Amino acid sequence: MATDKLDVSAFKFSDKRQDLVFLARTAETAERYEDMCKFMNALVAHVNKQSDLTVEERNLLSVAYKNVIGARRASWRTLNVDENKDNDLIATYKRITEDELEKICQEVLSLLEDYLVPYTKGKANESEVFYLKMTGDYYRYLAEFKTESGYDQKAAQNYEAALQVAQEKLSPTHPIRLGLALNYSVCFYEILKNHKMACDLAKKAFDDAISKLDQLDEASYKDSTLIMQLLRDNLTLWTSDDGNQQEELQDAEE
Repeated sequence: MATDKLDVSAFKFSDKRQDLVFLARTAETAERYEDMCKFMNALVAHVNKQSDLTVEERNLLSVAYKNVIGARRASWRTLNVDENKDNDLIATYKRITEDELEKICQEVLSLLEDYLVPYTKGKANESEVFYLKMTGDYYRYLAEFKTESGYDQKAAQNYEAALQVAQEKLSPTHPIRLGLALNYSVCFYEILKNHKMACDLAKKAFDDAISKLDQLDEASYKDSTLIMQLLRDNLTLWTSDDGNQQEELQDAEE
């Protein structure tokens, strides 16, 4: 990763936490997402389970890795098509891409499992749901290409743990709860191959949110309604009579 080229210790900090947030924002604006990951990685290590991340810090962490992993997942899908399966050159290129994907996923999972998930464990709050969902996401990304490593079950376990807290503590229209339902349903459909559970989960999340739509606050309206639309789009795709549709499923990484 290009991330390895950036040495955070080269910067002189007056307030390390505040300065790292500033640098992460700057890297995002400059679309230097590998650097953004490095800054957020340093921030998590600096906080070191002494406090939770702020909402802004949490979102910066998610955005940084979402962009880095998203580009490589798209590359892998391009390489992983039937017409390339007998091409040795493409097979080698795909393995290189998979090595990059695994490295990034393990880096994120280390931050989550060593720092963020333990700090919020049992607090039954928005942060706990966010980190468990994010852990599920990155195990799901690993399960897309490492199919015999048990990552599918680890993804499901973290999603399920997040869902239990979300259903108890977050409103049905909360964007994190909706995003969790969206991604967990995609995991059921694509990874666990349980199409009924995928449809049931997505439909319940959508219906529950619709029933509480009048309670949706203005700050969350755009995010929540966007995820609701993605849930509906996936449901339409999954329940279509055309079983051979190849459209890409939608997921969310708030």
